[in-house]
Amino acid sequence: MIKKQIIIPTIALFIICLVATTLLAFANQVTEPKIEQLAKDTEISSRQDVLSDAKSFEDKNDGNLSYAIALDADGNEVGYIFTTTEKSYGGEILVMTGVDMEGKVTGVKLLNINDTAGLGMKAKDKSFRDQFIGLVKGIVVQKNSSNHDNNEITALTGATITSNAVTSAVNQALANYEAVNGGAN
Repeated sequence: MIKKQIIIPTIALFIICLVATTLLAFANQVTEPKIEQLAKDTEISSRQDVLSDAKSFEDKNDGNLSYAIALDADGNEVGYIFTTTEKSYGGEILVMTGVDMEGKVTGVKLLNINDTAGLGMKAKDKSFRDQFIGLVKGIVVQKNSSNHDNNEITALTGATITSNAVTSAVNQALANYEAVNGGAN
């Protein structure tokens, strides 16, 4: 009686778990290289979105600061890519910023954002992100209209916290640019 009620179900469950674990390990082994390659391809694509003149990238890590140097087809530096984090309305946002050799923003891409749908999520829109192109350190947010000549962007309507967070992340990237270049520009 004990054999039928305890031992047989226990052995059957053990065999099922062993087979399932083996299959999951095999699936992980097969898919892991593909997932890593997809992540690398996505990162390269994002980097080229924010600094389109770049053909390749050289990753750097200077103490606390990690960034990428953007290189043209001849291996000449054309700018830098910085990824910064700021606290926003829906949590932390992760922003990738391209900066050219003159210290001007070449592009902005939001890698991670969880803000309010329809409001804060509009920060991902090209029209909002493109406001940063050509600006330098010290970008400010205006609630109404901005003056690109005065290093200003227009805040998203109803999402000032998000607008400020993205701007702060871009300003941090520009400060990182200055730190990498020894305070130049």
